[in-house]
Amino acid sequence: MHKTIKKTIRYGTAVLLASVAVIMTTTGYLYLSADMMVPQPSSVHEPDSLVCKDNFRQYGNNYLRHSESGLWELKAGGTAYERGRAIGRLTSDLLYFQEKVFVDQIREMIPSESYLKFLRFFIVLFNRNLGKNIPQEYREEIYGISLSCTHEYDFIGTPYERQLNYHSAHDLGHAMQDYMLVGCSSFACWGENSANSSLIIGRNFDFYMGDAFARNKLVAFYEPESGYRFASVGWAGMTGVLSGMNETGLTVTINAATSDMPTASATPISVLTREILQYASTLDEAYAIACQRKTFVAESILVGSAKDGRAAIIEKSPEKTALFSGNGQQIICTNHYQSEEFSDDKRNRENIETSDSPYRFARLEELLKQYTPIDALRAATILRNRKGTGETELGLCNEMAINQFIAHHSVIFQPEKRRMWVSTSPWQCGKYVAYDLDRIFSDTIDFNREIYTDTLSADPILQQHEYRQLMTYKTLAPIVRRHIQTKERLDEQTLQAFRQANPHFFHVYELLGDYYHATGQEEKAIYNWKKALTLPVPKRSEYERIKNKITN
Repeated sequence: MHKTIKKTIRYGTAVLLASVAVIMTTTGYLYLSADMMVPQPSSVHEPDSLVCKDNFRQYGNNYLRHSESGLWELKAGGTAYERGRAIGRLTSDLLYFQEKVFVDQIREMIPSESYLKFLRFFIVLFNRNLGKNIPQEYREEIYGISLSCTHEYDFIGTPYERQLNYHSAHDLGHAMQDYMLVGCSSFACWGENSANSSLIIGRNFDFYMGDAFARNKLVAFYEPESGYRFASVGWAGMTGVLSGMNETGLTVTINAATSDMPTASATPISVLTREILQYASTLDEAYAIACQRKTFVAESILVGSAKDGRAAIIEKSPEKTALFSGNGQQIICTNHYQSEEFSDDKRNRENIETSDSPYRFARLEELLKQYTPIDALRAATILRNRKGTGETELGLCNEMAINQFIAHHSVIFQPEKRRMWVSTSPWQCGKYVAYDLDRIFSDTIDFNREIYTDTLSADPILQQHEYRQLMTYKTLAPIVRRHIQTKERLDEQTLQAFRQANPHFFHVYELLGDYYHATGQEEKAIYNWKKALTLPVPKRSEYERIKNKITN
């Protein structure tokens, strides 16, 4: 019996080692065989030098200027590689800043260097076929941009690999919706619901990677060799489209929907919307392009069309695609699906039941009814609204609000006029500036001068006590979190200032409860957690999280 046991153990160990060897060999092969399909563009003539003067830069027939509004404005054209090369040369310092902010944020979330190296290994495995899912044209553009990127972060990958992967990182952020990276709201009105009967669209892009990430907003005007000329709002290095309009008056904006964490790479959603913006002029053409691509995650794409005189939502998951046109002369898009095709979708039903998306949808319905007919100024007022349904106090930064004070940018489109209003910092509270695409794409535009044509005034909140309270909350919240981690006590004056800065926000009391618990003050902890549950809490999971703290 003793020999039999030994023999069984030896046999089991051998099987285990063989299994590990197979897994390691397979994983190693997948890692080493990952192909990002690095373009090999043919040699092209490049301008001799980059011209820099005050807030203006020129590289051949491509321009970058820093507007007095705080926005960066880029105009680029030519072949895919030429565009990318020009964008890289013009924005090299912005590329470095954007990447540094992004990597620093990741390091703050994941301080372990060894885990970061593992994360790089995982990303290569996950995105091993990313190259084949991004059209050649956009890979060449990204490659051209990457030639101006730093080598400081080569431990993550080559500049080209990093820039390619950053486009999929945006999708992974959408997949992590439960972690408050995204919560966008948008709407479109036409006919009787619009001030001049023509289509008008408003959207907040609530993708949050820290305030520094949104510091250098970039409004890019593309003149590609093929397809339509278009404008896009994002940041340096982002060749995909988050919010944009083309010369025919077709617009696209993206809103995350809930999906399972992706298991393999596909076409990043911003690359799909870039393709739509560059090659579609009608809702049907946009839908046809969307059907051709398999994407990472679930997404709603609000598409407006001057030719059609209305808007519709392309609802897309990794498994299927639907076109939702709604009824009447307005359409609302938050973070759940509305079409018949997704009515029985388990994840979508769960999202509707447990998230704040239906609440924001209801609030937009309320605001659109209140402010109809909608013009640009009324659209901005709606996008800046921070109250709940029935004017309920939600607290500042609540995900249930249309304005959560985290927006990377906010945009208002008037497609038939080829006009787009882009928000300036902070969030959507600064003034909106208007760009006339017909004028910008004319041969007479002078990029040495301001190119925006009109403004909408800044949100009055910036001059009010409420804004000072908001900034106090944003300053003190990280301090409270730090003391929760270290279990060190704060003076009562600081805690009182934190409480008074945002007294209607549930998360203030959750953090205070966490602080008191960490410092051994259990009665105060339970009092604050219970207080948090009396206030509007966005998600069921957050409510249950706080409730469990009280009972455990």
